[in-house]
Amino acid sequence: MAGGWSQTWTFFKGEWHEGNVPIMGTRSHAALFSSSVFDGARTFEGVTPDLDLHCQRINASATAMFLKPVVSPEKWQELTQDGIKKFAPDTALYIRPTYWAENSGKLMIAPDPDTTQYCLTLWDAPMRPPEGFSVTLSPFRKPTMETMPCDAKAGCLYPNNARALLEANARGFQSCVMNDMLGNVAELASANIFMAKDGVVFTPAPNGTFLNGITRQRVIKLMRDDGIEVVETTLNYRDFETADEVFSSGNYSKVMPINKIDSRSLQPGPLYRKARDLYWAYSHG
Repeated sequence: MAGGWSQTWTFFKGEWHEGNVPIMGTRSHAALFSSSVFDGARTFEGVTPDLDLHCQRINASATAMFLKPVVSPEKWQELTQDGIKKFAPDTALYIRPTYWAENSGKLMIAPDPDTTQYCLTLWDAPMRPPEGFSVTLSPFRKPTMETMPCDAKAGCLYPNNARALLEANARGFQSCVMNDMLGNVAELASANIFMAKDGVVFTPAPNGTFLNGITRQRVIKLMRDDGIEVVETTLNYRDFETADEVFSSGNYSKVMPINKIDSRSLQPGPLYRKARDLYWAYSHG
């Protein structure tokens, strides 16, 4: 469903539009030079966890990309709640606020912040069942702050993630682990990553090469509040190859087990289950 059409509503230029709405022309700065940022929240089982944090982050991402965040976080939340009403009750939705520059600035490649546009799109996106997925090590790496806007959820970061995924898919894996430029594990191609060893949970420390995800932060806090030791540190691929458990967190699928790393099969373990149960209890609390 993620890649195909499903029921969709988009708020653009002051009104709601149903379906796949064309919002950019061939001369749009975003279409040419990728001056777009977005965020991704979820509503499922009647709850929309951490919507306020997602609405704050989209504006922070806009600022990092030299755009003007013309919608307040409170207005994003108001629009989201209005959009949710257009779907059947308890429909699982993906929520995507977006900013982009319509025109270029004086030097053409740079955006003109005064032409910042925005839209909010919600679509029917069933929650992925926690069946687990396979990973391998990608030959592609995460960039640094000096080379890419890693402090923003920016569209220009995702082609690198896509080629990592496609390369892993070609080798029979559903996703992949990506290192940073120093050769340490950063995250998965499209989610943050955790591992457990001897009763302790480990996850890569945020070092500016990947977004410190909202769901990631929430899972860490929930586990620590429950008395589970969570260590944010430097990890290498071998640490994950020899882990007792490996799991992921992200906005789209929330907390998911990894059931295969290269040729080694893994079973969803007690710390993954605890993380998922804690997140579900928090979301519905």
